[in-house]
Amino acid sequence: METMGFLAWLVAAASGGGGVASDPLTQPIISSHSDEWLEPRPAEKLFGDSYLVGFGGLSVALIDTGDGLILIDGALPQAAPAILAHVRELGFQPTDIKYILSTEPHSDHAGGIAALARDTGATVVASVRGAAALQSGRADADDPQLAYGMHFPPVAHAQKIADGETLLLGKTVVTAHATPGHTMGSMSWSWKACEAKTCRTIVFASSLNPVSADGYRYDAPASAPIVAGFAQSYRTMDALACDILISAHPDNAAPDGRRFNDTPGACRAYADRSRRALAARLAKEGTVKER
Repeated sequence: METMGFLAWLVAAASGGGGVASDPLTQPIISSHSDEWLEPRPAEKLFGDSYLVGFGGLSVALIDTGDGLILIDGALPQAAPAILAHVRELGFQPTDIKYILSTEPHSDHAGGIAALARDTGATVVASVRGAAALQSGRADADDPQLAYGMHFPPVAHAQKIADGETLLLGKTVVTAHATPGHTMGSMSWSWKACEAKTCRTIVFASSLNPVSADGYRYDAPASAPIVAGFAQSYRTMDALACDILISAHPDNAAPDGRRFNDTPGACRAYADRSRRALAARLAKEGTVKER
């Protein structure tokens, strides 16, 4: 989809006009970040048969396995048609998508999955907690951002995958890595992409940002599992083979404006950034008494 066409479509969706808004699975979710998140970007080759088909503020990845496509994440509901337009621009058909992998059950990353699954016939795959949240169409009760609402079109069915399990399609093996904290159902994904005799490991990391709705405290006893989840995620990211990092929000992994980070130690740096942010948050909360 050309940039001006995308912008016209997005304005129509946001205003409630046109065919996009009449589709219950692509009803726009509008927030103060929507324009930034859905900044138009062209489809981009990442490495080998891996591509980016998302936006300036929301990552969506596509893998050509030679026996069908794998899509990772679905952005906001209103973004689903643009994602499929990017897939077509690359010479593929939406029905070539066999799996849609989810990083986290939040509206900005999972909102478009229901429409994408319907329009492609693909199987949705998520963690056990993530799959339950996707099918309910809302964030879990222990989600730090629960008070924001976090409702999105529910997914009819989601296949569950556990930490360390793999998904095989064609020539590609994708490994699931549990990365809880931002949500307890968050899952990151890694795979190898090759060009000639050179292969690189790509990691699509779920958000590790310790943010929350107003009033939530990470230092509260009920939040201990969340904090422990972050610690687990840091250990996981530190240990991953990681030649190219994609994060759910591109600016969290590549603050220089790029959509990915291929510098050495990118995954460790990603974890370190969250470590510092969480430590600062806990320190601040420790100096503020609960009301």
